[in-house]
Amino acid sequence: MTDRLEAQFVFLNEADRLKSVLRATTLCDGSRRENSGEHSWHLALYALVLADQAGPGVNIDRVVRMLILHDLVEIDVGDVPIHSANGAAHGSEASLAAEARAADRIFGLLPPDLGAELRALWAEFEAAETPDAIFAKSLDRVQPVMHNIESGGGTWTEYAVTAEQLESRVGAKIARGAPRLWDYVKARSARFFKVSA
Repeated sequence: MTDRLEAQFVFLNEADRLKSVLRATTLCDGSRRENSGEHSWHLALYALVLADQAGPGVNIDRVVRMLILHDLVEIDVGDVPIHSANGAAHGSEASLAAEARAADRIFGLLPPDLGAELRALWAEFEAAETPDAIFAKSLDRVQPVMHNIESGGGTWTEYAVTAEQLESRVGAKIARGAPRLWDYVKARSARFFKVSA
């Protein structure tokens, strides 16, 4: 029992480092960059509050668990903003490989049974093939959009994001798991993008 508890607390203490990983997105009030620990907590709250937007068969408890775990790999890899390097860095082979190594290390700190369970949940989120993971990914994309709207355009200005880029990099993923959420945030974000004549 002592060895198991020791491993659990080693993991929990390591997870605390997520609070030191700064994201590109600011807080809603624009006062500072959000950290990845805050982002994970906020997404779990998004899942609870927006559960009525989930499709049939989505288990919100599993979605919350995924969202609490999904960015732990950023302890090793850092935040890779979706619009950085003109959208090429996020989801690149190198980035995905680095995240997988980080997941192996971080979840490997836990007792093997618990580590395997949580590592599998993280991998399910990343694959975004199950209803739970698809909805979780939608929320992961919608939260930064709301922060950018609330902060007056936020990182969209910083990264010179176009409406088309927002649609392809973010909107398609939101719409896949929560179409009404995409309709809502797309309409609210329109004022930040110039309409081509």
